[in-house]
Amino acid sequence: MGQINTVVGDVSGNVKKIIDAAEHARDNLNAGLIVFPELALTGYPPEDLLHRPDFIKRVESGLEKLKKDLYGIAILIGHPSGKVREDLYNSASVILDGQYLVTYSKQYLPNYSVFDEKRYFVKGDLPGIFECEGIKFGITICEDIWFTGPASQAADQGAEIILNLNASPYRQGKCQLREVEVRQRVAEVGLPIVYVNQVGGQDELVFDGGSFVISDKGQKVARAPAWQEGLFPVNIVRQQDGKLNLVGEVVSRESDLEMIYRGLVVGLRDYIEKNDFPTVVIGLSGGIDSAMTLALAVDAIGADRVKTVMMPSKYTSQMSLDDAAEMARGLNVRHSVIPIDPIVKQFNESLADLFVGMAPDITEENIQARSRGVFLMALSNKTGAMVLSTGNKSEMAVGYSTLYGDMAGGFSPLKDVYKTLVYKLANYRNNLKEIIPSRIITRAPSAELADQQLDQDSLPAYEILDVLLEQYIANDLCFEEMVEMGNDPELIARVIGLVDRNEYKRRQAPPGIRITDRAFGRDRRYPITSGYTINSKME
Repeated sequence: MGQINTVVGDVSGNVKKIIDAAEHARDNLNAGLIVFPELALTGYPPEDLLHRPDFIKRVESGLEKLKKDLYGIAILIGHPSGKVREDLYNSASVILDGQYLVTYSKQYLPNYSVFDEKRYFVKGDLPGIFECEGIKFGITICEDIWFTGPASQAADQGAEIILNLNASPYRQGKCQLREVEVRQRVAEVGLPIVYVNQVGGQDELVFDGGSFVISDKGQKVARAPAWQEGLFPVNIVRQQDGKLNLVGEVVSRESDLEMIYRGLVVGLRDYIEKNDFPTVVIGLSGGIDSAMTLALAVDAIGADRVKTVMMPSKYTSQMSLDDAAEMARGLNVRHSVIPIDPIVKQFNESLADLFVGMAPDITEENIQARSRGVFLMALSNKTGAMVLSTGNKSEMAVGYSTLYGDMAGGFSPLKDVYKTLVYKLANYRNNLKEIIPSRIITRAPSAELADQQLDQDSLPAYEILDVLLEQYIANDLCFEEMVEMGNDPELIARVIGLVDRNEYKRRQAPPGIRITDRAFGRDRRYPITSGYTINSKME
């Protein structure tokens, strides 16, 4: 099982990785066949690169190089095939000693959530069967295994093992769901299934690997670790009765919090590395979100490539200054302090004539946040460091963030992490090794943009808010349904109103890692201009 981390669009680099992996499997693991993930040649998802004829020509050149350079081992490799905008297929081919043994095209094209394969591909309808070392294999690709047809079709054509190539992105609960579904196919066709998934980050998506094998009796006989690139052998032995026995190492499943934390680390690391950023810079406030972002960044790329900046205003507490400095010192990252009061004062003085007769309000608070954004982006421009924004999903949902202020940045690691989960992840990371000062976790959250300000002054307690957000955003519950579940009607109306009104902010936010089944961005697509409200009804 070739659980590899590809780069979207880098056909040449992906071909080299595939060749290196296949040669290692042949020479060191005595493998006769190596199975790679879905669209491994292009990386997944290639999106509108698939509309470019020159890109498809690169794919064809890559396949020719694999045919020319690889001998002594069969490879099953995912790639697009056909003509752009006409009959392009999501395919997989078996190549052995310079020859194609078979090419199979995906029959079920997902077109929901983060997937839009019908935008690019047409579906296949024929089985893909090949023989390798006396064993007949059937090919399926990702979504195919969620339906009976393709696996049954392969079984009817004499397949003894079903191979399933995947580019299945991570979200909470997905690992268990995959195994349940694959066991269902095994029960239906009576054949073992080898499920090979890619690993690594691609923009908002992160792929957890966790490739596995389910025997014809429904037992898990091999499982690769999550979040780890590598080659994972499965030995296939034909018994005297003619049946096949599959054996591999079964790695135990990671805990839910470990899966989430490591997924955030991998997604952040690959976004930084694949986009060639030398360093990152974080506005460290002394609060839980920036502390969590710092922990992820250090775990992703190392302390020597992370810079932090504390930018205090007159409302910043000494506690925040001390806690930020303590965490930066403990992780050995470069930490600077740049007071923003002088620039905030200058902004306010410059605007004074235009604000005559208007009382101070959130405008002055946002000027502070935007001053910090200016400093961070200046550091980014001058040093090449990417700014990591630190907002969480709860804040993004209700607009408790400042455009061009704390939302400024190139990537947002916590974008799909509710505030209550941020605290759980902080405790999880500290249980491995304490790096976040305990006071950061236990203190009441505050933006510190006004005197004695606390988040709870403007928002419901996060334990309540996050439940309402999950109901409205992930579960698509309407106002009446949420009321029936025992929630306060006035609070529901307020929260829904905040979510609906702040789509324009979310549309301008940096990308972030998807870990839930309803992330903002490519997963949840709502109009900015909309006449829909919770009170709008047909007249």
